[in-house]
Amino acid sequence: MKTFSERLYERVEPIWKHYLEHPFVKGIGTGDLDKEKFKHWLKQDYVYLIDYTRLFALGVTKATDLETMTTFGKLVYETLNTEMSLHRQYAAQFGISEESLTQTKPASTTTSYTSYMLDVAQRGGVENVIAAVLTCTWSYNYIGRALNELEGAAEHPFYGEWIQMYSSDEFTDLTEQTIKIMDRVAEGKTEEELQVLEDIVVRTSYYEHMFWDMAERLEMWPLPEEVMTQYSE
Repeated sequence: MKTFSERLYERVEPIWKHYLEHPFVKGIGTGDLDKEKFKHWLKQDYVYLIDYTRLFALGVTKATDLETMTTFGKLVYETLNTEMSLHRQYAAQFGISEESLTQTKPASTTTSYTSYMLDVAQRGGVENVIAAVLTCTWSYNYIGRALNELEGAAEHPFYGEWIQMYSSDEFTDLTEQTIKIMDRVAEGKTEEELQVLEDIVVRTSYYEHMFWDMAERLEMWPLPEEVMTQYSE
């Protein structure tokens, strides 16, 4: 009998495969991505990760066993001290300070995505938290490992470190731990309860695609520039 995570993967694999064909993701793999687009992603992902860390912290408080608490605690630490550190290193190459990163105003997609995750996480137990965070962690590992298979991609002088980060053994291990938690908390759930969790994973997979689109198109808010004069990154 397939695990719940295997069921989830079958559902989202077509969406994630499409990520690999997205011009932004392909550009990282080939090394041809416009750095202004990467800069936009970098700033938006930094403020996204602040709320993402809050989700992991919610996982710690909602966990019902020490193993789950420990995994979420590691995810809090790794996000704050490893993933966000990589963002700060990239930002420095653009002359962007940590303070400037933190003060970035979130785009409409970023706001919608993080608000959705925090909402479903608050409304349910630890299973909702795991379902909300799973796509980002798992799909970035999926993308990183796929791009790492491209000849020379991980050695690219600018984007190689990004690929190395998300394909690393450490990041893969954290991803696998999160997947295991998802399977564990899914045990004994009714089909109706599993469907709720599956819908969260699918919805966040859609949001991930929207996030790539937002970065590729340098989007902020879909309003005329003249009415957005007080809102900038």
